[in-house]
Amino acid sequence: MNQPSARETALDVLLLVTKKHAYSQIALNETLIASRLSDKDKGLVTTIVYGVLQHKLTLDYFLTALVGEKRKMDDWVKMLLLLSFYQSTYLDRIPDHALVNEAVDIAKRRGHRGIAGFVNGVLRRFLREGQPELGPSIIESKRLSIQYSHPEWILSLWEEQWDKAIALQIAEANNRAPHVTIRVNQLMESRQELANRLENEGIQTKNGALSKDCLIVESGNVTATRAFAEGRFTVQDESSMLVADVVAPEDHMTVLDACAGPGGKTTHLGERMRNKGKIIALDLHPHKTQLIDHAAERLGLSNVKTIAMDARSARDTFGDAAFDRVLLDVPCSGLGVIRRKPEIKWMKNAEDICGLIPIQKMILEEAASLVKPGGWLIYSTCTIHKEENERQIERFLSTHKEYRLEPTFSERIPSVLTHDQSFYRPGMVQIMPYQFDTDGFFICCLERMNDATD
Repeated sequence: MNQPSARETALDVLLLVTKKHAYSQIALNETLIASRLSDKDKGLVTTIVYGVLQHKLTLDYFLTALVGEKRKMDDWVKMLLLLSFYQSTYLDRIPDHALVNEAVDIAKRRGHRGIAGFVNGVLRRFLREGQPELGPSIIESKRLSIQYSHPEWILSLWEEQWDKAIALQIAEANNRAPHVTIRVNQLMESRQELANRLENEGIQTKNGALSKDCLIVESGNVTATRAFAEGRFTVQDESSMLVADVVAPEDHMTVLDACAGPGGKTTHLGERMRNKGKIIALDLHPHKTQLIDHAAERLGLSNVKTIAMDARSARDTFGDAAFDRVLLDVPCSGLGVIRRKPEIKWMKNAEDICGLIPIQKMILEEAASLVKPGGWLIYSTCTIHKEENERQIERFLSTHKEYRLEPTFSERIPSVLTHDQSFYRPGMVQIMPYQFDTDGFFICCLERMNDATD
């Protein structure tokens, strides 16, 4: 059997994500590992998969404008046309004839002569007439939804919580390709030493804008390096690296990471504690605690202990006032990581998010008693949603008078994050994906006082 081409491989991955509800990162990685494609073709597959998922609503509009809403077609035929539209619209250096010929060849292999003719006709018309315009009769909310390829409910949510301009800036940022960022293992070497080492392995990097531990990868497959195998760095988004700055653990402390899988923040805390003290890392799923164990071993950390358990039952296991620091990187809607996981836009709805809010509240409630007086409770999410972030904290503080927003929070985050009062207030910050080309992220630090009451 012939090796599938890059475009046919991308088609298979897209069908796994859109029809089988596979996670894009996992489906893509597993498919590429199993393939015999060149590195260049693997790059093209990755670009097509994420590009189609990011721009899917726009591409769907193109298809409907060309063939009508009532035209029935198999899922693979529709996806083949969408990925062809994407290449023509958003990618350079792909000749029209090559785009059409390969799509028709795929259609011939997967279908019959009539389907191949249909694909050929649609694509030639698209190339001849250009992108269908958004007509004046389309209401603004739908027009913006199509133009920015985000569901109306998400744009409406962000507009309601901030304003339309911010909502569109978030959406625009979500449709850009994400950076690969890595966190240096400071137990082994400095950021500059790692940058030099990677350069010797053919990897070009530059310093991150927010975290002193961050390098942005500009070219090369960084996880295939000897430096990665030796545990000299971890792949992690720069915004989430700031959590360790906020937690600020000291090497004599006992720390709980209550929702720890797959271990990025846990291992960062272990590095910051110089492999001393004690970190308990919890996750509901045993396979995620195994990932934490593997990451800690690769990085040379021995101060991490994992337990597979629900964070909502932590008090029964550890008792009151057991930890100097408790980190809650709670399950959330993930609206801040759409750039990396664009299928979130199409797989989640407003009801899904509403279901997460009581879970987050229960985890917060459970964690409140675990912190020692004078200790800190750190709450973080990778979402852009006030009900999961600021308002969740406000509700907690209204019923927990022994807690306050930690007053030195601003000293532990980059000063650039404190300038915009729309996203910063003492004790908490919301990072938007368009500000620094990072994931959208929320971090808050609460201090437990000496059980003071009104």
